[in-house]
Amino acid sequence: MNPEARRLVDRLWMFCNFLRDDGVSSLEYLEQLSFLVFLKMADETEKLNAQKSNPDEHKHVLPDTDEWRGRGWPELIDLTGDPLEEAYTTLLNDLGKKSADDQDTALSLIFNRARNRIENAANLRRLIVDLIDKERWMDAQSDIKGAAYEALIARSAEDTKSGAGQYFTPRVLIESIVRCMRPTPYDTITDPACGTGGFLIAAHDQIMREYGEHLPDEDLDRLRTEAFWGTELVPGTARLAAMNMLLHSIGDPDGRPLIDVEDALAKPPSRHASIVLANPPFGRKSSISVTNGEGKAEREDVAYRRPDFWLEQPTTNKHFNFLQHIGTLLTDKGRAAVILPDNVLYEGGVGAKIRKELLLNYNLHTMLRLPDGIFHAGGVKANVLFFDAVPGDRAEDEPPRTTQLWVYDLRTGNRFTLKQKPLKPEHLAEFETVAFGEGDLDRSNRKAGERFQAFDSDKLLADETVNLDIGLIDPAESEAGANQSASALTLAVAKDLRDALAEIEALAEELGVELPDISRG
Repeated sequence: MNPEARRLVDRLWMFCNFLRDDGVSSLEYLEQLSFLVFLKMADETEKLNAQKSNPDEHKHVLPDTDEWRGRGWPELIDLTGDPLEEAYTTLLNDLGKKSADDQDTALSLIFNRARNRIENAANLRRLIVDLIDKERWMDAQSDIKGAAYEALIARSAEDTKSGAGQYFTPRVLIESIVRCMRPTPYDTITDPACGTGGFLIAAHDQIMREYGEHLPDEDLDRLRTEAFWGTELVPGTARLAAMNMLLHSIGDPDGRPLIDVEDALAKPPSRHASIVLANPPFGRKSSISVTNGEGKAEREDVAYRRPDFWLEQPTTNKHFNFLQHIGTLLTDKGRAAVILPDNVLYEGGVGAKIRKELLLNYNLHTMLRLPDGIFHAGGVKANVLFFDAVPGDRAEDEPPRTTQLWVYDLRTGNRFTLKQKPLKPEHLAEFETVAFGEGDLDRSNRKAGERFQAFDSDKLLADETVNLDIGLIDPAESEAGANQSASALTLAVAKDLRDALAEIEALAEELGVELPDISRG
């Protein structure tokens, strides 16, 4: 990391640790940081615009009305004590409202249902005056600010109490996948489970590194405002993604939001992408929280029935639902890379049908078997599936669109941890070379090796289970669902219970309902 970015991260994270004594989690701190940095950026933009001689070039980030004159950062910087806390709370509430023409913007997304979590006014002033106000957030070193913000997200993922880790995919893995996908300035790129926006930002950075110096302004503008979009179910995470993207120069504060806050699986896509990158959230079932007639929170498993899904039979397995959804998101020659757990490879019933459809109607050309210990969610065994859409409908008597599935085993003999032995770029270098080479997307010159094997789709389809739990040097490294240990199942159930409790607490907080203290049993 750039030394300047590291300096900024250390300063900001030190204050995060300081706020823990006030009961502010790292995820809540990131949220408050997003609000305040946005307001500081808006103030810097206003000051830069005021220096322009042409009034038509004056661009307002906050609402351009008389009642908003002098509001935002200027009204916070000189206040202390209760007046500061009151002004900040009021400001967040006002910014969360839609514009007069009822249009959603990045501004309304970031501040939707925003609340002040820093109730100690002295600490709030320190954050405003001593940290954020001393930095310039709109200067030429925006890459430093973006890198610093993303590093803070990575650190917050280590906070198990906040649950931030479930939204975080290791940056090393993201960047390797993006290099394999080789995005261009003319691609449209989406992530239907975008979390804090890591895949979208990495793809944008890769394009700018390879093509940025030679792109005309219209292409640069398209990359900034149109080429990328994501979907995120959790509003708090979506606001972090929106802020993360703005700090990486993707999107406009007063432009349409590039993150849709909704259930990506609920309906067919309204637009399609030439590249889909995704790591759908871990956990087997799709579920939502609802409020019944008595005002109580309940969880409901969701089996999505969509006319564009591959199978008429609905399933509550969210990984199978996401796999189908990603297939429908692709343009005719689109390509996808998606991280999925092992159960997708072998689970019976609807799973076998999903895998059959994938092999028959898409080109599932590559699978990377990932090692243990690289995700914050413990005990996860996962894989990256790379597949392409093929134009036209396939007739029943035509051969499968997948001719060979190449599998790279990074799992056997490799053990990683998040801190002592983290996954590094060099661990993925051989995979990138043997599977995708150093040229274009032509994969015709692949050669088998100890960790890299090819499997004919005809043989895979001949087995009615369509088992894709294959390619490991040591098959014992693969644990089928039927052989999962009791401890692993207990951990999975415990996680579901923690998630349910967190959703109930969040809903109760929004409704203003005080829950009884159950910590003593």
